[in-house]
Amino acid sequence: MAVRIRMKLMGRKHRPFYRIVAIDSRQPREGRELEVLGSYDPMVKNTDDRVTLRPSRIKYWQSVGAKVSEKVQIFLNKYMKKWEEKEAQAAASATTPAAAAATADAGTPK
Repeated sequence: MAVRIRMKLMGRKHRPFYRIVAIDSRQPREGRELEVLGSYDPMVKNTDDRVTLRPSRIKYWQSVGAKVSEKVQIFLNKYMKKWEEKEAQAAASATTPAAAAATADAGTPK
């Protein structure tokens, strides 16, 4: 199966919205995707908030041979670093409370 990372049109007339998806290259533009990897909303005024990405999943699909479309490649070049940092911060903040709770539980007598 030839997998592509491309955009899937989800909006309505005069209000476009796109999902960035991993999809079989033979599927039509609005066809069944394998996985949703992000989104692009061109109607958002702040250009830095238009794109959302899931960097770990995008890297996974690229590692197994998925090709990236030209437009999505532009988004990856521009926004990937920002979303990798956000993902790392989320992972760090998720592990910090769990580690604090574990040390607090270990210190209390039963």
